[in-house]
Amino acid sequence: MSTYSSIRTLIMGGLIDNLSRGFLRTGGDSDMGKKSIAFHEETLFQNLSECQLSIEDVSERIVRFVSEDVRAPYQFVIGTDSQVFGDYTKFVTGVIIRRMGRGVWACYRQSVVRRPILSIREKLSFETALSQQTGYQFMEPVFPAVEGLLLPYLYHGAAFEAYIDIDAGTEPHRNPTSMFVDEMVGRVKAMGMYEPRTKPESYGASSYANRFTKRPVRLVM
Repeated sequence: MSTYSSIRTLIMGGLIDNLSRGFLRTGGDSDMGKKSIAFHEETLFQNLSECQLSIEDVSERIVRFVSEDVRAPYQFVIGTDSQVFGDYTKFVTGVIIRRMGRGVWACYRQSVVRRPILSIREKLSFETALSQQTGYQFMEPVFPAVEGLLLPYLYHGAAFEAYIDIDAGTEPHRNPTSMFVDEMVGRVKAMGMYEPRTKPESYGASSYANRFTKRPVRLVM
């Protein structure tokens, strides 16, 4: 078993146990039917041009995007934001590969907890756990492949940085989430493969994921 698989096996079970609270069905942005979404590895991704993307599909697109310019610096970013809708809370996790200054490819997936999460700490904890879960899922299919592409060009401009963006700020007078930042940052750092970022740098959560939290979902009992 590879190092990435070993790490994921140790951590994923606990994360999924904590997150498996319910299921939903929702149409994608293109309304191409309904699909089941839950807190598990098979949850599908979508963006404005594609839907029903598996982990393998997304990984292939990320690697292909990087292969188009192996002398460029890249940021791989994962971030989650959420929105409360009446009796449930919707979470959106964004996955972004950014060629610095020269393009981006991104997608997202949705999850739901079947109750309103009003506690700031609990909601932020769920967001961070979902980002961690997604981060572990992409370690094995993405990291070795991208490293293999970029390693020969490290002295020609190539670089690869991986971040988990936390939707929280550090200034107490502006961000009520500030008292929980250290806890969430510590959880991400413990993963060992991602650098945590907070507002205002955490665009993966506060900008990309945020834009897709505003649309309600159709819950199925």
